[in-house]
Amino acid sequence: MGRLEGKTVFITGASAGIGEASAREFAKEGSNLILTARRLDRLKGLKEELEKKYPSITVTAVELDVREKKQIDAVIASVPPVDILLNNAGMVLGVEHLQDVEEDEFDQMIATNIKGLVFLTKAVLPSMKERQTGHIINLGSIAGKQAYPGGSIYCATKHAVEAITGSLRHELVDTPIRVSAICPGLVNTEFSTVRFRGDKQKADNVYAGLQPLVAQDIAEIIVFTAGRPPHVNIADMLIFPTNQASATNVARNN
Repeated sequence: MGRLEGKTVFITGASAGIGEASAREFAKEGSNLILTARRLDRLKGLKEELEKKYPSITVTAVELDVREKKQIDAVIASVPPVDILLNNAGMVLGVEHLQDVEEDEFDQMIATNIKGLVFLTKAVLPSMKERQTGHIINLGSIAGKQAYPGGSIYCATKHAVEAITGSLRHELVDTPIRVSAICPGLVNTEFSTVRFRGDKQKADNVYAGLQPLVAQDIAEIIVFTAGRPPHVNIADMLIFPTNQASATNVARNN
C-alpha cells in the first residue's frame, strides 16, 4: 500500500494546467480526490475519466470560486476531512507597470492568489489539528522569490504566498502537519494566455525558443512531495526548465 493510497486530496484550480495534472497523478497513487474550480463542466469530465480508469477511488467535483469565503466554508463542511490541501488556484493579469495596473485586476489577483489560499487553509486546519495529520501544499512561483518589471502585483501576491507558507510552517512546527511550497519557473499552461487576456500569440512568445516545463513536470513533484514519509517535509522547492536561471535570465534558441 502506497503512502497516498486512500488519502483525501483537495485541489483548487483542478480544471486545467497543474491542478488537472496533479489530479491525474494523485489518482494513480490511489488517492481520493475533491476537485474544485469555477469551470464545473471540465471537472465533471475529469471526474468521469478518473473514476473509470481508477475504480477504487472516489472523485468529487465541486464548483468553487476561491475568492468567496462563504463558498469555501460551505464546501469544506460538505466533504470528507482533507488529508492533503493543494492550494493551486492562481492567476495573473497583464504586464503593465505599476502605475497602469487597473484596480479591478489588482483586486482579482489579490483575492485569488492570497485570500483564496488563506481562506482554504483556515477552513481545513481545524480538522487537521484535531486528527493530528495533514499536509498543506501551496503553489508558489519564482515570482515569489524575484520581482521583475511588469509583474508588480503578481510578484507581490506570490511573495505573500512565500511569507504565509513560511509563517504557517513555524506556527505548526509542534504538530505533525506539514507545509510545503512548490515554486515553478516557466510552465507552459493556460497561465500566460490568461495573463495576455486571451492573446494566444503573445502567450506562445513567452515560451518561444526554449523547452519550458509542462504541467505534468510540476504535478509529479507535487505528488512526490506529498508522498514522503511523515517525518520528512519538503519545505520549499524551486523548479526551472534547464534553460532558465532566474525570473528574467532565459536562454533562447531563436
